[in-house]
Amino acid sequence: MSKKVVIVSSSPRKDGNSDILAQEFARGARDAGHCAEIINVRDMQLKFCTGCMSCMKRDGCILDDGMNAVYGTIRDADALVFASPVYYYAVSGQLKTFLDRLNPLYGRKNNFKDVYLLSASAEDDETAMDGSVKDIQGWTDCFDGVKLAGVLRGTGLEARGDVKDTDFPEKAYNMGKNV
Repeated sequence: MSKKVVIVSSSPRKDGNSDILAQEFARGARDAGHCAEIINVRDMQLKFCTGCMSCMKRDGCILDDGMNAVYGTIRDADALVFASPVYYYAVSGQLKTFLDRLNPLYGRKNNFKDVYLLSASAEDDETAMDGSVKDIQGWTDCFDGVKLAGVLRGTGLEARGDVKDTDFPEKAYNMGKNV
């Protein structure tokens, strides 16, 4: 059965290491017959959530930026994928802001059940990504029936494009193919 896969790339750098992993995941999903769409957070001019909770009384957010245009896409996805560089042992600030701004989906009917994390870190030790995994796990725990279905820990990726000389793109591709 074909799935709708939405990949959120939070790399501030086009073709950065986590961005390449997002592209490979999408390629794998498409090769498996799924519909895969990439949302690039860097293109959205996101504002920070103000905690006003207006989104609980209305459809969407009162802030006027790129988020209102993606709520339906996210809500209708069968699988969500978050791709992030690891900064100071956590997801990027761009992804954290994006996750906070998904509050209008909380407590509502959403199709997504499976969530994946693709992470890229300069650190060689996989435990450097534990904070990122915890960030995403904490978000998924807020939604009934949603689980963290897979994590790719891309280590030792300091310079832009380092990921190309590793097997991490192939792992992301296979993860996408098996979504």
